[in-house]
Amino acid sequence: MIEKKQAIQKEERAVIVGVITKDQTEQQVNEFLDELMFLAETAGAVAVKRFTQRLAHPDRATFVGKGKLEEIHQFVAGRDISLVIFDDELTGSQIANMEKVLKVKVIDRSDLILDIFARRARTAQAKVQVELAQYQYILPRLRGMWSHLERQGGGIGSRGPGETEIETDRRIVKDKISLLRKRLEDIDKQALTQRKERGEFIRVALVGYTNVGKSTIMNLLSKSEVFAENKLFATLDTTTRKVVFDQTPFLLSDTVGFIRKLPHHLVESFKSTLDEVRESDILIHVIDISHPKYEEQIEVVNRTLQELKAFEKPIIMIFNKMDLYEANTFDQWLEDEVKQDILATMKQGWETKSQGNCVFISALEKRNIEELRKTILDKVAQLYKERFPYKTEFFY
Repeated sequence: MIEKKQAIQKEERAVIVGVITKDQTEQQVNEFLDELMFLAETAGAVAVKRFTQRLAHPDRATFVGKGKLEEIHQFVAGRDISLVIFDDELTGSQIANMEKVLKVKVIDRSDLILDIFARRARTAQAKVQVELAQYQYILPRLRGMWSHLERQGGGIGSRGPGETEIETDRRIVKDKISLLRKRLEDIDKQALTQRKERGEFIRVALVGYTNVGKSTIMNLLSKSEVFAENKLFATLDTTTRKVVFDQTPFLLSDTVGFIRKLPHHLVESFKSTLDEVRESDILIHVIDISHPKYEEQIEVVNRTLQELKAFEKPIIMIFNKMDLYEANTFDQWLEDEVKQDILATMKQGWETKSQGNCVFISALEKRNIEELRKTILDKVAQLYKERFPYKTEFFY
């Protein structure tokens, strides 16, 4: 059996590493590393230092240059640090080469995200999706890392990596991937049946960057108890609730959050979960307006929706955390009239861009929730009338 990687232990101390290439500025890389630190925190690790290096392209053998690798080694040696996290995907040989020098575990952003997903998976579907993504991550790295998967007895050839055993390991992984895909297909068939049984209800899906407050809004609108916390990927499993506004029913779904540099094999494994987005009638794009790079997060979500072929659906933009935005933007000496002018200009800009399909709220303070409810209700009612022009029992 494959030995599964140990989950990152709580409060494990780590350093994080990023490379500044010709395609990225130093500021962009530092923003990526800020997010990587938050990912590490979500996984239970504490990033005590970051390293960056400017390179034309990553080193094929050690990703960073040998001088920078030695600098990292000097910092790690003698300190209680057991993990080095790189912001970009590493090959198996790069991981193996660096672990020989650093004498600690080396992982990349994809491996870190997979660790978080493994911790957060609750349903059978999510657990299978995560396990499938983990094996897809391992497969191309077998030859470089050669983490022995299954001993075929003792004797010559069993004490070290050999071509036959690597091929055996590769076959084990491929067989496991096939098995998990089949299991996921069976689960997906059940989920599809459940979606078909929902009848003629209009379906609304909450989408957005991770940690923008989707689950909190879900709880407010549906009066349900969906798990929500200030961590990345608090929600992996799609949760769907029936909601009724002014005697108009619809189905509201909370979905997994998006993120920059989301591993391709993870997106592929979660395609069935993202079907909820594809098959919805209306998307509610939740945005954390207090985040300094919220506009870049909007672009990440829009690109992902385009990849899912869901970007042409009606979209309501919900700018959440207005309380934090105002606290971060305005100082205590600013006159109220100036504050209102700044807010009005910002809101008018987004109302123009979204063609009026936007609402500014604070889910935490329950601010402007009635306007949000009315905006959703108007869209839902309009779709019912277009879809079922002769059906009147939903409208009063």
